[in-house]
Amino acid sequence: MKIGVLSLQGGVIEHINHITKLGHECIEIKKLEDVNGLQGIILPGGESTTIGKLLRETKMLIPLRDKILSGLPVWGTCAGMILLAKYIEGSDQEHLKVMDIKVKRNAYGSQINSFKKDVVISEISNQTLPLVFIRGPLITEVFGDAKIICRVDDNIVAAKQNNMFVTSFHPELTDNLEVHRYFLNMCK
Repeated sequence: MKIGVLSLQGGVIEHINHITKLGHECIEIKKLEDVNGLQGIILPGGESTTIGKLLRETKMLIPLRDKILSGLPVWGTCAGMILLAKYIEGSDQEHLKVMDIKVKRNAYGSQINSFKKDVVISEISNQTLPLVFIRGPLITEVFGDAKIICRVDDNIVAAKQNNMFVTSFHPELTDNLEVHRYFLNMCK
């Protein structure tokens, strides 16, 4: 299986390392042609405004949106979740607008408010998973076909809709491979 990680800005190599450890090919996506032949794509954490701007500058935004709407499995972590959301609280900014969620940027505060929490996400694993939050967004509303996968302290931090999966936390910053394995199963 061949997975791509959008490599315009943000945490790329950590996702590549996890997918590779699970025995699959993983490549950096820097231009539209790189998306061809993929079984799935990861939109990593970083700065959503910057990544959105670069998607427009590289003319990847609309073609990538079309591929996702046509069924390409996609996983957005943190900024990637913001890129996929149909609505961003307090902003008229829009990016891919494909997932039936509303998000709030930097909901956990600044970098110094980063934290880790161990949680069981039954849809992903029966084991406790380490969830790392860094300036994480939250899902404030789920509608349409989206469903909640995980809450932490009553906050929605993971959701899924058909071929789309989002997390406000960073599994790539831990040694645990379960969330990446879950996404690979979506890509089969």
